[in-house]
Amino acid sequence: MLRIAVPNKGSLSEPTVEILREAGYRVRPDTKELIVNDPDNDVEFFYLRPRDIAVYVGSGTVDAGITGRDLLLDSGSTALEIMTLGFGRSTFRYAAAPGLVARVEEIAGKRVATSYPGLVRTDLEKRGLLAEVVRLDGAVETAITLGVADVIADVVETGTTLRAQGLEVFGEPILASDAVLIRGDRPGVSQAIEVLKRRLAGVITARNFVMLDYDCPRHLIDRATALTPGLESPTVSPLQDEDWVAVRAMVPQLGHNRLMDELYDAGARAILVTDIAACRL
Repeated sequence: MLRIAVPNKGSLSEPTVEILREAGYRVRPDTKELIVNDPDNDVEFFYLRPRDIAVYVGSGTVDAGITGRDLLLDSGSTALEIMTLGFGRSTFRYAAAPGLVARVEEIAGKRVATSYPGLVRTDLEKRGLLAEVVRLDGAVETAITLGVADVIADVVETGTTLRAQGLEVFGEPILASDAVLIRGDRPGVSQAIEVLKRRLAGVITARNFVMLDYDCPRHLIDRATALTPGLESPTVSPLQDEDWVAVRAMVPQLGHNRLMDELYDAGARAILVTDIAACRL
């Protein structure tokens, strides 16, 4: 049985549960449940603290997990990132009060508060900078106001929280993070993990593509299908009227309304768009 760790709380928890549900797996009906068996798919899910997931995967306690790239790298775990999942995007950056620190090089000799000491120490070492790293478990953005640190390093999504504390980011992002699927090296589970990857990839593709159907005059088919090449090629089927054909193709969800306008201008009619629930490519 494949053992998979998933976040039990935090910003990654709900999107993780949703993508697993769409991929056909059983998810917990109650947030108090910490272990969920899914015998139909030969999987057991463990709902764990997001920060601990990479450690459990790396140690072999569980076979795979979903966590943030930032948490994986900060943990120092030997777990491997094998797939990005398209949600939980953020950046990890330095921030300080305006005018105090303007360049990363100016961090030298200062105190840096963070919940990700591993990431910060690694970054400072790469830059050849010496600074005191102050580890905090949360509310990092208040560290400067409280006099605990001169600079903070934290996950930034919108920047609203930082601005509320009178802080601004500086320097290039330390890391761009996403939700990722990670795995350990326990033998005998590679095939099961590949099935998991295919299912998740199918959900991600279904979220990013739609199915487009339309009728097209036969003499305009080359012009129309140039707009909708599909993944391999579009499906073209004859209609009762020999002068017309029906075309079906997967197209990106983003911009599909503009594409419908272009098809109409190209002579296509009866243009329909439908969502894709799941797929295997």
